[in-house]
Amino acid sequence: MTLTQASAHPPAPTPPSAVRPRRRPSARIKNVPRRMLLLTGATMVALALFFGSLVAFASIAEEGLNIIGHETGPQVVATADLYFALSDMDAQIADVLLIGNERDPRKWSEDILATYDKSREAAGLALLKSAKLAGNNQAEQEMVRSLLDGLGRYERLVSRAVLLDQREPHPAGPPHQQVIDLYRQATDLMQLELLPQAYNLTLESGTIVRHTYEERTLSLHSGWVLVLLSGIVVLGSLVWLQVFLTRRFRRVLNPALLIATGIAAVYTLAGSVVLGHASNALLAAKQDGFDSILTLARARAVSNNMHGDQTRYLLDPVRKDTYEQVYFDKAQSVLYTPADNLAAYYTAIGKTDEAFLGFLGKESNAVRLPGQQAAVDELLAQYREFQQEDRKLRAMSGAVNVRKDPLDKKFGDYDSALVKVAALHRAAFDRAVDDGEARLHNLGFLLPAAVIGTAILIVVGIWPRFSEYR
Repeated sequence: MTLTQASAHPPAPTPPSAVRPRRRPSARIKNVPRRMLLLTGATMVALALFFGSLVAFASIAEEGLNIIGHETGPQVVATADLYFALSDMDAQIADVLLIGNERDPRKWSEDILATYDKSREAAGLALLKSAKLAGNNQAEQEMVRSLLDGLGRYERLVSRAVLLDQREPHPAGPPHQQVIDLYRQATDLMQLELLPQAYNLTLESGTIVRHTYEERTLSLHSGWVLVLLSGIVVLGSLVWLQVFLTRRFRRVLNPALLIATGIAAVYTLAGSVVLGHASNALLAAKQDGFDSILTLARARAVSNNMHGDQTRYLLDPVRKDTYEQVYFDKAQSVLYTPADNLAAYYTAIGKTDEAFLGFLGKESNAVRLPGQQAAVDELLAQYREFQQEDRKLRAMSGAVNVRKDPLDKKFGDYDSALVKVAALHRAAFDRAVDDGEARLHNLGFLLPAAVIGTAILIVVGIWPRFSEYR
């Protein structure tokens, strides 16, 4: 068997240049998914900040409008109504004691006492609202308890006075001295204790609305800036991501990211506009509405007390000079004009060109509500006529009902004009609150869908590019 001899020369090795090396991805290519992930993450964080701040500050605005428009604001106005109700109770008792048996005493007294009962019921309701508004404030709670206790003492005194007056009939005019003494105790309690406490309670309660307004307004100003800036960051991130994908992948604009950018732009603009409008709505509700309503409510309460002073002037001859001075002081608080006494005041208000309570005064920058100027002019005219009738009351002599009936009518006309102006501001208050709440509701209606939809669109737009690197 012959063996084949191995070749003495082994095969030549393949030259290195002939070997095709395996291609490895460059560092730049490997960084593309990382950069996309980084840009996408930054966009998502900016999106969360934007929509989160928009939701948070829209909620703050809505809460502020709800507190001022539906909760604390109306309750504070109710505390102002407490002053009116208490002063009206005292005025009605003075009328009962003054009228005597000049008319049908039973029917006349029953009519007046029915009005008294309505005012007492209104006072009780206002005290309940005041107690609710006081919350955990110990000072205000103590003031409410003091008012309740004082009101009970007042009612015991006037009940004795009315009962004694009915037992001892008299012509129209001052009743018997014992009745006057009882009424003096009652009206001093009302004028020196209860009414000042009611007024202070209104002032204390009003600070709640003022603090709410200031806090919410400050928050909304900060929120407006944060929403606008975070919206711009979201838009910048989306545009940056869009440009990156376009340049790196040599493709046209990404439709999903384009829609997400549009949604973000719409909510950036809408959010900043609505928050700004909500801030303006709070301003209008506070200044043109609440402040004016509260001022007019106080003016009406003080005016009603002035009208009671006219009855007390006739009821108690010994104190007539005191009641005249008190009346003058209250008149100056309603419509101030330089005058040293009541006689000079009658003349001065006929010449003054100042607006009633400063509404639409020469230096006022307040927004003119539709119909306000005519209503304020009518109010001032009615107030002047009421004061001229008061002048006749103090100058005339004769039967009480002859002197007082025209005065009662003039006061009724003046009071109606005051209510009309207050109604204009109440309407402005309601409009501001309703408009602000409606805009916030419209903004928030599709907000959850916009948040979720924008996030999904970003994922949809970026995911196919990630899949290319698997």
